[in-house]
Amino acid sequence: MKKKMLKKVLYPLCACLAFPLTAQALNFSGYYRLGVGGNTNGSTQSCFQLPGARSKYRLGNECELWSELAWDHAVALDDGSTISGMVMGGFYNPIGHMPKFKDSNEHGGGSSRIQQMFVEWKNAGVLNGGNFWVGRRYYKRNDIHMTDYYYWNQSATGFGFDEVPIGDLRYSYAFSRKDNYDQEPYVNRHDFNVNGFKTNPGGEVQVGLSYLQKPDSEDAHSGWAVSVQHKQAGFLGGKFNTFALQYGEGPGTGLGYTGDTTLNRNNKTWRVVEYFDWQTTERFGGQFQFVYEKNINPDGSELRWMSTGIRPVYAFTEQFKLSGEVGHDQVMTSGGTRKLTKFTIAPTWSPGGMGFWARPELRVFYTHATWNKAAQRAATEMNPESALSETGAFGSERHGGNFGVQVEYWWK
Repeated sequence: MKKKMLKKVLYPLCACLAFPLTAQALNFSGYYRLGVGGNTNGSTQSCFQLPGARSKYRLGNECELWSELAWDHAVALDDGSTISGMVMGGFYNPIGHMPKFKDSNEHGGGSSRIQQMFVEWKNAGVLNGGNFWVGRRYYKRNDIHMTDYYYWNQSATGFGFDEVPIGDLRYSYAFSRKDNYDQEPYVNRHDFNVNGFKTNPGGEVQVGLSYLQKPDSEDAHSGWAVSVQHKQAGFLGGKFNTFALQYGEGPGTGLGYTGDTTLNRNNKTWRVVEYFDWQTTERFGGQFQFVYEKNINPDGSELRWMSTGIRPVYAFTEQFKLSGEVGHDQVMTSGGTRKLTKFTIAPTWSPGGMGFWARPELRVFYTHATWNKAAQRAATEMNPESALSETGAFGSERHGGNFGVQVEYWWK
């Protein structure tokens, strides 16, 4: 199955890249974050994430090396449309270990895999100026940068009709079979999106519906999810203020992803997301987030996750910034309320400029975190190697610190 899928994607991509390079140069883009760090107990950096929380606050709290390198090429057609192809590799390795960048069951093993490989027909006349794509791609990814939290993400292996304009609205449909590396079994997933509902100057609403068919396996169910999102451009001089509401049932409780297919319609999840970045002056910017999620199960048990945090950044000169971050997570279950608060201070060299989004950045950081007994107990049971666990880097203590150096850069 995997070999057949690879051929279906690879053949048209190679055909696309076979067009003369004189039409448009081959573009190289990418991202990386690299660093080294330790903790206050004398061993390697050990990052802080609350058991049951969907994400963690990133600044001074990333325990991996990660890089994405991409090549794309486009060819203009006589009708004004273009055919383009992209290949992107992703490379991961835990911090404090010799880079291997290969899948391994050994402690400290890294990985490398194809993150994207797709062909796209843009501005197609037959689609009224819309687009068509096929392959494996990042698609309609909605994330909060400071936590790297992709709350609504339709990336997958499949095909789709993208941003097809009809009247004042833009319609999209994507069919996929696999949207994350660990997903089993394969699921027929249908994602429908409508963009362009104008609410006010600079404001727009997007509506999405996901339907997940029942897979051909025992004890499996179908599911669905709906998302409604409002974006306000130019809020406080930044990019957007974003407010989203999401609800799902069965496997749709994964909301932005395909969830557990053994769950039925009595399993329900809803989520509210609010975040924005600001750039009120050339020197002062930042990002704020709030997330609340509630999971309801047939046995009457509930899991509620709340996360709120802020990352202010102030530039003292054109190339020197001071970044800080405070994040608090709570997970409320029948076994008690788990709590984690994390604080980071990071003097930053920023040759790319003074703004919040300017890159590259070279940071020197110190991070301190505190957590309660319920968090420690859950970490010990669920992940004994966690920094919060009694068998983790900080032992029976319920606080700890990390320090180190990190560089982050993206380019197009």
